[in-house]
Amino acid sequence: MAVRVKPSILILCISFLLSTSHSQQLTTSFYHKSCPRFEEIMQDTTTNKQIASPTTAGAALRLFFHDCLVDGCDASVLISSTPFNKAERDADINLSLPGDGFDVVVRAKTALELACPGVVSGAEILAVATRNLVTMMGGPFYNVKLGRRDGLVSRASRAQNILPKPTMSMNRIIKIFKSIGFSVQEMVALTGAHSIGFSHCSEISSDIYNYSRTSQFDPSYNPRYAAGLRNACADYRKNPSLSVFNDIMTPRDFDNSYYKNLPKGLGVLRSDRALVMDRRTRPFVELYARDQKAFFEAFGRAIEKLSLHGVKSGRSGEIRRRCDSFN
Repeated sequence: MAVRVKPSILILCISFLLSTSHSQQLTTSFYHKSCPRFEEIMQDTTTNKQIASPTTAGAALRLFFHDCLVDGCDASVLISSTPFNKAERDADINLSLPGDGFDVVVRAKTALELACPGVVSGAEILAVATRNLVTMMGGPFYNVKLGRRDGLVSRASRAQNILPKPTMSMNRIIKIFKSIGFSVQEMVALTGAHSIGFSHCSEISSDIYNYSRTSQFDPSYNPRYAAGLRNACADYRKNPSLSVFNDIMTPRDFDNSYYKNLPKGLGVLRSDRALVMDRRTRPFVELYARDQKAFFEAFGRAIEKLSLHGVKSGRSGEIRRRCDSFN
């Protein structure tokens, strides 16, 4: 008897097989012959940049997430718009991406082009820079397989439609991660990236000012924390770059304080606070709050998996001469 397969299921299966075949071509020793100083140059660049600009780690981590979640880790978020194409980085949701994330990639690309021209992609640089910076901030070391190439497409509409937003329901956020093969536990572990970095006041303004007729702020906030946020963000309309740390307790350490903060109402974003209120996500918040080792292990596995999502290799990608433009 013939079995009919739904087109949507068939497309998902083909996408998974293509992604798997590309990721299997990656190896940790990819540059041993073609660019022997790759790891050294990456370590020097990321270390120097973090020392000069302490916000770099959080910026690079956020940039990496925004790149990978939209059609894979292919540096499509680095592309600049042209009169003929509005690129990912100019999608409304990406306009607040910090400049330090882009800058560390450009610095590494410049150094690597001098050492081994036309060999290392921007996608590779972003993936390794993120890992180096997470480790530098005290987070777990995880393997980054090498050999990924830069993507050939970058459209703002894709980013706007795919990336999770802090105001989304937990159902919607879980669905987004499930669509690219990540479980609820993996999603909660990856959200631990909010252990470092910051959020712009404009992202939380509706939660801390004139929230409702009965409350100036979202009651899921700790009241003293909400008052502090209201004070810190008071001039956000005049200064759109005004921001606050994601983790009020240890903002410069990659640790499990983020999870400890959530039951106390100390999550900056609405989606942060929702993690502790949803029965599907709360058990993992509680686990990582009491066991940093469990968080580090889960985060390491999940971000290593994310780093392989939708990677391009062979003719499906290129090594850009400039990170911000197609060849």
